[in-house]
Amino acid sequence: MQHTTPARTMNLRRLWLKTHRWLALSVGWILAIVGLVGAILVIARPLDVWSHPQLFQVQPSTIVNTSGKTVSMESVRHYLVSTFGKGYSYTLRPPHEEGETLHVLVNGPWQGTVYLNPYTGVEQGRRGGDEGVVNFLFKLHSSLMLKATGKAILAWIALAYLILLISGLVLWWPKRWPPSLKIELRKGVLRGLFDTHRIGGAVLGLVIAVSVATGAYMAWRPIGQIITAMAGDKVVKPPKVKPVATTIVPPTLDEMVAHAQSQFPDDPVGYIQIPAKADQPIRIRMRLASDPHPNGRTAIYLHPQSGEILAVDRWDEIDIGARLNSYIYPLHTGELGGPLLEAVVFLAGLALGMLGVTGIWLWWRRRN
Repeated sequence: MQHTTPARTMNLRRLWLKTHRWLALSVGWILAIVGLVGAILVIARPLDVWSHPQLFQVQPSTIVNTSGKTVSMESVRHYLVSTFGKGYSYTLRPPHEEGETLHVLVNGPWQGTVYLNPYTGVEQGRRGGDEGVVNFLFKLHSSLMLKATGKAILAWIALAYLILLISGLVLWWPKRWPPSLKIELRKGVLRGLFDTHRIGGAVLGLVIAVSVATGAYMAWRPIGQIITAMAGDKVVKPPKVKPVATTIVPPTLDEMVAHAQSQFPDDPVGYIQIPAKADQPIRIRMRLASDPHPNGRTAIYLHPQSGEILAVDRWDEIDIGARLNSYIYPLHTGELGGPLLEAVVFLAGLALGMLGVTGIWLWWRRRN
């Protein structure tokens, strides 16, 4: 009877070890790649802006010559329709700071971003959705280049990481406290990698878990819908557009934006979304001061023909699943906490990649 408890403990430990090992070998390498790509994206985006000023910045002389007055959104819409034709939807992102270009996300037979000078309306360049290093990295990080299927896979892999974290902590858990966090480098590469993997996973595991969980939440919408249903809330959907008399002269896009902005006169516009179909509302996203989301989650829907406001959905009044995005998105990217949190997100991505590389290396060396 004296040896029963230790034997059971040893068998349980072996079960945890096998679970940790084979789960890591089956999906852990995907987590490592996604984590490393996420870390690279933190620095790749500002480098992209710096290395392509023709896309992201306007000449200072343009601002001076135009007295800093921007072109109308209606003229921008006319330019887009004349350039791309019918069957396209457009998402206009006005400049957040002086000197930035106006970004237009184009969705249709051609997909990509058009960069316009907001003071002259002249196109400074365009980039397809599959062009550029940043676009490639983002698609790999957010969907494994598999669109909706890849996002669902990432959500389930996030659950696998939770099991990896628990099993790793069980295997690391010391008998005596406080635990030793020393990485021994004088006893060979294998021992150094073992300590790095074991201690790195224990110390940074929860930080990585936050990054993995928030990424999964954004990648797979059903997670938010499940949370909304569990809270007894209803998913907020865009209002339906009813046809109006064809004799009505539709207001300009600028008039619609001004009408929407009158609901929150002290807050800027984050996005202007123009649908491809006439039976869908125009959506104006506002960046309220109380909203932690950098692009704003408050939505104002307008009738595309009459300009009538159909619905106003404040970010703090929509369903809980969608409302959480205002915190989860900037938490995942690091924008919620500024440069310090961005540095933490960068290190978490590197750590996740490190755990994957060291884990596979340790398994391969011991296998041989």
